[in-house]
Amino acid sequence: MRKIYFILTFLCFWGLAASSALAQQFPKDTLQLTLAQAEKMFLNENLALIIQRYEVDQAKAEVITARLFENPEFGFESNLYNPGDKRFFDYSSTGGQYAAQLSQLFLTAGKRNKNIQLAKISVQLSENQFYDLLRTLRYALRSNFYKIYFQQQSANVYHQEISSLQQTLKVFEQQYLKGNIAQKELLRIKSQLYSLQAELNELQQETEEVQAELKLLIRARPTAYIVPEAPPYLDQKEILSKLTYTQLLDSALNHRADLKIARTQVEYSAINQKLQQAMAIPDVTMSLSFDKKGNFIDNYSGIGISLPLPFFNRNQGAIKQAKIAVEASKAQLLNQQDLVENEVAKSFNGALRLENLYNSFDPKFREDFDHLINEVFKNYQKRNISLLEFLDFYSSYKENALQMNNLQLNRINSLEELNYVIGTQIFNQ
Repeated sequence: MRKIYFILTFLCFWGLAASSALAQQFPKDTLQLTLAQAEKMFLNENLALIIQRYEVDQAKAEVITARLFENPEFGFESNLYNPGDKRFFDYSSTGGQYAAQLSQLFLTAGKRNKNIQLAKISVQLSENQFYDLLRTLRYALRSNFYKIYFQQQSANVYHQEISSLQQTLKVFEQQYLKGNIAQKELLRIKSQLYSLQAELNELQQETEEVQAELKLLIRARPTAYIVPEAPPYLDQKEILSKLTYTQLLDSALNHRADLKIARTQVEYSAINQKLQQAMAIPDVTMSLSFDKKGNFIDNYSGIGISLPLPFFNRNQGAIKQAKIAVEASKAQLLNQQDLVENEVAKSFNGALRLENLYNSFDPKFREDFDHLINEVFKNYQKRNISLLEFLDFYSSYKENALQMNNLQLNRINSLEELNYVIGTQIFNQ
């Protein structure tokens, strides 16, 4: 009779523990998000993106500045005191004196057009830097989103087992006091419970760190607890079967923003070299002047031209620096291309390996394992297996669930990494 009471009580607490674990795992300030909603918040609210957009606007304003012509200069000179007439500021027709000059600087050798070209290229650089930042932060956003989702799935396993053991421990303590079970069984449950609580605590700390990163990316409330909703493509198979390394590399060469930055930098350096060479050619200043009485005739008017003579400074140092910058930017472009090729190869091989591993698992494996753990529980009720064997089977179930979660996380992250190195969203859109 005691055994029947013990088994029924154990079953009751087991069911209550599972339901309470699922009901109490999330705090009240919960923010449930789909990946699309998180990305929308990210694009609208992320401060790093907003700052980079301002950088683009500033670069566009530089184009306006580069298009402007030099302002003309006006000069005026007047006599302060006429000692003959003893008058200040004498502007009379007989003794007054004043002079005026108007001058205009004209840039030569196409300097203005070259400055405009450089300003436009700077806009391209700023835009590509924005897209490169967007690529990096979006990868972090999506990776954190998936990581939190699978960590919470793993936490569910811990919550269910811990809650079950806590309730079971209460029953076993009562049965131990009545002499129905041995002390070693009671200590074994306590040891298992403490071990699970320590593992769950480590998992929760990791989740809090990832939560903080994700909340910063989307500017969610600091007190919010984000609960990602499962994307519909998590169990999708054969994603990479129709793709080749060459296709992915071509996509990366066309879309990678950092590679576009390197190409644009080569163009910028080439235009800057031409500008520095043009700076060696003197600019011309044209002027008009009028002098009432200070020249060889009264009411003198004249036209003038002035330019520096390039005897010593012909901008030699800046020209040499510009030539070196051209060669350096070309080398940087080659280095960036090599980096892209290696990143694509590495990410593709890793994603393909994880996809093959994931596809090799029987889809019914988890269902079969769930069925097995239920049979193990029934056998424990009938005392066909010991408590130690039962807990070992349950630990195996937990490890299997965690490993499957980690495998799915690693697989989906490998696809996201492939999106990142390609520079466009081919998968998991």
